[in-house]
Amino acid sequence: MTISRRSLLKSTAIAGVALAAPAILKTQDALASSGTVNVFAWGDYIQANMIEKFQKDTGITINLSTFGSNDEAEQKLKAAGGKGFDVIFPSVTNGPNYYPDGLLQPLDESKVQMDKLIPSMVRDSVSLGATYRGDRMLLPFDWGTEAVTFDSNAMPLDEVSYGSLFQDGAKSAFRQKSVIMGVGLYLDAKGEIKSNRMLDVYKSEEDARRVWDACAAYIIANKDKVAAFWNNATEATNAFKQAGANIGQTWDTTGLLLNREDAKWKYRMPTEGGITWMDSMGVPSGAANIEQAYAFINAMLDPKMAGLFSKNTGYNSAVAGAAEHAGAEYKAQFNEVYNAQNLANLWWWQADTPWFAPLRQEYVDKITNA
Repeated sequence: MTISRRSLLKSTAIAGVALAAPAILKTQDALASSGTVNVFAWGDYIQANMIEKFQKDTGITINLSTFGSNDEAEQKLKAAGGKGFDVIFPSVTNGPNYYPDGLLQPLDESKVQMDKLIPSMVRDSVSLGATYRGDRMLLPFDWGTEAVTFDSNAMPLDEVSYGSLFQDGAKSAFRQKSVIMGVGLYLDAKGEIKSNRMLDVYKSEEDARRVWDACAAYIIANKDKVAAFWNNATEATNAFKQAGANIGQTWDTTGLLLNREDAKWKYRMPTEGGITWMDSMGVPSGAANIEQAYAFINAMLDPKMAGLFSKNTGYNSAVAGAAEHAGAEYKAQFNEVYNAQNLANLWWWQADTPWFAPLRQEYVDKITNA
């Protein structure tokens, strides 16, 4: 398994040479095909060492474009009518936002090395939004958490909570659309608002308003503790390095990469449970390079490639055996952050309901404008 999230790199195109690969990559199949694959991924996902390996193994050229948020990815694919990309990496819970408009095509599982994936990840992805009308639309790619990063010199915490973001001395950083979930888990645990551990916000618009009203009111009442907002990992890192934040609700990548630079930064699971996400791979409906798309997907399912990904980013791969190739630093950080107790207490983002995102944006605006 793995840990970490997304540093936003500018959209870029990266070229290579040509040798080639069929849908399922095998060394003996070299020269079987060639061409280009157009990949649309989170900014830190497909890094230079992975591109080099893929292009050396297959000869297929990668044209890479990146995004910094699910909203950005979704809007761009919608604007293009599902065209322009061959593989995309949305969070699995955002799948239902793509399906009604026909932006993704059903995956041909006979072309995918499904046995490389951790079975429980394949199973759990279904309830999180990976299928539509009986067809598999998205494959699990990686998972990670959003929890608490803090300066252990300024805030020597033995135990952390989402409520720690608003305690005396806190200069907090957070993403508004996430903090209303963390605060909700905190208020639920304290017994101040009943939310069925925040699952009520998916139950109905009325329930979501009831819960998020309380969350927004709590955050706004403590706005003097806020140092910065962030929307991508670059902004999250800058909140600590430039804006003076000493604690924040962040993706794992922010806390783990800061920790690699200076041990005073700690990334820990709060008592209420780390907020957990799963990202996935899918093929847009307008993909022009289908054979190359499946070659790329299968390359990402190779344990050595998945290990490179985890080593690069700290995210946890959905590929069996990836951790064996991720290096000692990754393993050490994973064991420092996670244990049997907090892994059993993770809180998974749920599949979006039709009204969830626009209603949540109302509360994001309310908090931002306060």
